[in-house]
Amino acid sequence: MLDKNGFLIINKVKDCTSHDCVREVRKLFNIKKVGHTGTLDPQVTGVLVIALGHATRFIQYLSKEKTYIGTIKLGLTTSTDDIHGEILNKLDWPKLTNKDLEKYLSLFRGNIQQVPPKVSSVHIEGVRAYKKAFRKEEFVLKAREVSVNKLILKKWDKENGKIDFLINCSSGTYIRSIARDLGKALNSEGCLYKLNRTESSGFLIDQSFTIAELKQTTKNLNTFLEPTKNALVHLPQLILHTDEELLSWKTGRKIKFNPENYLSELITEEQQPIKIINNNGELLGIGFYNSELEGFIQPKLVLNAK
Repeated sequence: MLDKNGFLIINKVKDCTSHDCVREVRKLFNIKKVGHTGTLDPQVTGVLVIALGHATRFIQYLSKEKTYIGTIKLGLTTSTDDIHGEILNKLDWPKLTNKDLEKYLSLFRGNIQQVPPKVSSVHIEGVRAYKKAFRKEEFVLKAREVSVNKLILKKWDKENGKIDFLINCSSGTYIRSIARDLGKALNSEGCLYKLNRTESSGFLIDQSFTIAELKQTTKNLNTFLEPTKNALVHLPQLILHTDEELLSWKTGRKIKFNPENYLSELITEEQQPIKIINNNGELLGIGFYNSELEGFIQPKLVLNAK
């Protein structure tokens, strides 16, 4: 019997949408309650994290970092900021050494302001930007702050103007925008040539399976689900030991705790999410610490509440 609660790590193939993957998972597991932690463009491959059952309630508490490997093509700008769009302009790219290129890449490290591509899912007055773009409407997207933790040059193909890179960044970062803006910074043009997501929400591509592999398996599909608690390893952990604590938790009452005895690490931030488990390591939900509570944890998400 399938538990149907947990995270399914899909290795999305080219020309398949994130919605296609969700639809197929619903069919395979015969479950309606399915969500994902962030879409991938149809031409982008790699890790797509899909939540089933009560795991959908934990999506907001997952790690927000993503890691990609890809290639930027200099000399071209397109309507979609990737190689699959209509070519709008062509320019030569400068002759650069690896050291020269590193200086320009440094402009895109750390916290940066970024304008999303016009063909994107960003909302403008309740309408997705890509819908306006496809209707040839004129509109302006505002810059947003995103974080680029790592941007590593892997290879610089001077002859063909191609830059192979690895990037680790915050959720909401558009790699297409980095490709476009890097081209502009070099007094040329730029677009994304290819992209593969290797890590998302704390899950790695080595943990993933294609939809085709899931369809062909003779195993119980439940064996492919990652337990929800495996996705929350980045959160501080509080163990409830006594029956009194467990009852208080299940009935939504705040829990008194001793940080040195209970928590896997000390809490330093207000409203820090905390993973709550029992002595057997079973996930009970999410709580929050607030200094005004004077040593108490306030339940926020309670599984199997009474």
